[in-house]
Amino acid sequence: MTSPNGGPASFWSPRILGPFALVALIWGSTWLVIKDQIGSVPASWSVTWRFAVAAVGVLLLALARRESLRLDRRGHQLAVLMGLLQFACNFQFVYRAEQHITSGIVAVLFALLLVPNALFARLFLGQPLTRGFLAGSAIAIAGIALLLLHEVRTAPVGNAALLGVLFTFCGILSASSANVLQASEAARTRPMLALLFWAMVWGVAIDALFAWMVYGPPQIDMRPGYLLGIAYLGVMGSVVTFPLYFQLVRELGPGRAAYNGVVVPVVAMLLSTLFEGYRWSSLAVAGAVLAMAGLIVALRARNPSR
Repeated sequence: MTSPNGGPASFWSPRILGPFALVALIWGSTWLVIKDQIGSVPASWSVTWRFAVAAVGVLLLALARRESLRLDRRGHQLAVLMGLLQFACNFQFVYRAEQHITSGIVAVLFALLLVPNALFARLFLGQPLTRGFLAGSAIAIAGIALLLLHEVRTAPVGNAALLGVLFTFCGILSASSANVLQASEAARTRPMLALLFWAMVWGVAIDALFAWMVYGPPQIDMRPGYLLGIAYLGVMGSVVTFPLYFQLVRELGPGRAAYNGVVVPVVAMLLSTLFEGYRWSSLAVAGAVLAMAGLIVALRARNPSR
């Protein structure tokens, strides 16, 4: 795929590869933390607290950089829509999905984000799909299928889990819509941090309103583990990562940027090996290898005629 700016963006340059790797590493670790955020507190309130912390973090980051947070009317309209799609619908669906299926299955399914991202970018932004990108995507999807098969064998799913799968796909579509919106001309001509801050503010407002309507007044778990988890997800999992990821979306395009989601479940599995005694199977190894091979093939595609 081509750069949103019209020219090819080289994935292998340090300014692209570095943020890509950092986002994958951090988001790969968040699946271990999210598990502890579900149960003692309604998922909707956990999402609200996460992005309330994140919004404050982005505010402090903007102040430290001396960047203005002002947006025009059109900018605030974009922020409301991004907040609804990315920081409300997406995470409300994801946290609910983990109440029905394992975080491993949710993480692997979310790697399929590259499919709607590429299709929506082609449909709404006119960004071409290269032969190399399509070939790499086919290889990566085969790897994702093997990873998913491994996860299902490890933690078999029943009929009730179909709701979790449905929630996951709803989250994928919400996140993909936000990604394509971020890559649009209207979004790229506005300051990244200002748009991100107001999107989080609107997202928190929507999350809190929904949580209060469904679960009643604010609820929180005062356990140190829960509070530290909120801090980690808010700061590392949101303040550090979303500016980097949305910049990748702007420079690489939604399709290639979504390959970050292909790396995330592999990182999560590696971290689970270190901290949870996760055991790799031949399916998991084959899936991870295919996913990484597909990533390399797809991200080497620059020329639309290739």
